[in-house]
Amino acid sequence: MEPRIQYTQTEDGVSIALTVIGSGPEVLVSSSSIFGDLHMYKTTPLFQAMFDALASRGRRVVLYDPRNVGSSEHRNRDYSHRALLADLQAVVDHVGVAQFSLYAFLQGCLAATAFAVAHPDRVKRLVLVSAFARGEDYYTTVPEIAMVTRMSAATMTAEEEDIFYRSSASIVTGFSDPEFGAKMADAMRTSMSTNEAAAFVEAIRGMDITALLPRVSVPTLVVFARRFMPALLPLTREVARLIPGAELIEVGEQGGQTVDPGGLEAIDEFLSEGEEQLDEPDTKLPSGTAIILFLDIADSTALTTKLGDAAYREKERALDSKLRAAITEAAGTPIEGKVLGDGVMAVFTSARSAIDAAQRCRDLGNEAGLPLHLGIHAGDVVREGNNVHGGAVQVAARVQSVAAPGEILVSATVRDLARTSAGVEFEDRGEHELKGIAEPQRLFAVRAEGSP
Repeated sequence: MEPRIQYTQTEDGVSIALTVIGSGPEVLVSSSSIFGDLHMYKTTPLFQAMFDALASRGRRVVLYDPRNVGSSEHRNRDYSHRALLADLQAVVDHVGVAQFSLYAFLQGCLAATAFAVAHPDRVKRLVLVSAFARGEDYYTTVPEIAMVTRMSAATMTAEEEDIFYRSSASIVTGFSDPEFGAKMADAMRTSMSTNEAAAFVEAIRGMDITALLPRVSVPTLVVFARRFMPALLPLTREVARLIPGAELIEVGEQGGQTVDPGGLEAIDEFLSEGEEQLDEPDTKLPSGTAIILFLDIADSTALTTKLGDAAYREKERALDSKLRAAITEAAGTPIEGKVLGDGVMAVFTSARSAIDAAQRCRDLGNEAGLPLHLGIHAGDVVREGNNVHGGAVQVAARVQSVAAPGEILVSATVRDLARTSAGVEFEDRGEHELKGIAEPQRLFAVRAEGSP
């Protein structure tokens, strides 16, 4: 499934492409490596399977392409430590959660480690895969990497460019499968030019986080993945040795096109430590009675005409990410299944939480200049994969459809459930004939207590 790309901007004005996979209360941000984690997810089954597996157990996995990579803005070949940290900072700010875990692979470990040292209050857990501390060591210790990076991008012929991408892909795939290597090479070729790749390598060569490693204070798992580069093992062991309390595991065999199950299980277990009781109820969509919130952007067609398709979509994608984060923070579960239009659907176990989420989402829509229609109903639902179905869902959708822009309407059922607990007032809007619903529904508008 093609990921929904959103954009955010760094402090220095570079547009960074990102996507969010999965749903649930726990957020895992992947600190992107050389060819872009979002780009590799879009183009290679191996990366897609790995990140889908991490997202499958009640997590939101955030992937992005750093500047001058993949779907992000290509501007000036700035891959400095400052620039890569600014990209990561922009992504986590865009996601908008107070705490999250960080995952990183190869070059991405440099920015992830620096961020964890600078923001220990925000990073819950840190996973470093095939990590190294000094870029110069990485590009000289691994023979295959050294061979490729000796090429000068400025003077490469077309044949040498092809060798560069095919060699880089063979390193990643462990020289095990020429057909898979060719697909990986195509993915890399569409992510970065050889000039950009050369600038990236040159920047990484000069980076050294050795002094930062003893300052890492968050729980850390260091993973050596044998499938990639066996010669990297001493560098990865050094990283684990220098981080206080870090765990080290060595997993897998060289080569192959599938995700190593042992490594995946170890990472999942590490990320889940201490969170099982908190996460378990939220990772399953409820069958039975649920509170259903529907919201949709008001007058999206007119806004598209006014703003232009590209500008509208960028604003809509940015808002969508914030809405889903707000829903999760209010103890709701955003539905990842099909929802019509530009809408979002979520389910809750309490009417109070649903109203709280609706108020947060209403305010986010108003701030973005994209006012929302919001409707809430309660009733029985049936879980089916990543979606929920039932007559109550249809009623909630119809309640949302008659709300004014920026208005939250609830059914009488929700009003009765939340009358004494939600800290709001309900203005009676009378009975409404809703399309496709047999019986008229009495609806109420949510108002802040004491509002005129």
